[in-house]
Amino acid sequence: MPKTVTLRLDDDVYEDLLHHSEAEKRPLSNYIEMAALEYARHQEFVDDEEMLAILSNQNLVKRIKKGSQEAKKRKGRFVE
Repeated sequence: MPKTVTLRLDDDVYEDLLHHSEAEKRPLSNYIEMAALEYARHQEFVDDEEMLAILSNQNLVKRIKKGSQEAKKRKGRFVE
């Protein structure tokens, strides 16, 4: 069941979002929902450039592998 959320926006932000939603011929609420989902999904994963930087850092890769092995052995301290 859909949930209702109250959102307070500055006038200029509201106008900007409204302009974009009208350009896409979508209701403002749908535009904000899709924009928020896209942002959240983008934050969950690294992009190709970030992955290349991670993989090119041999010390970091070594530490990640060690941490993964320790986690499999249930060794160490897990932080939430």
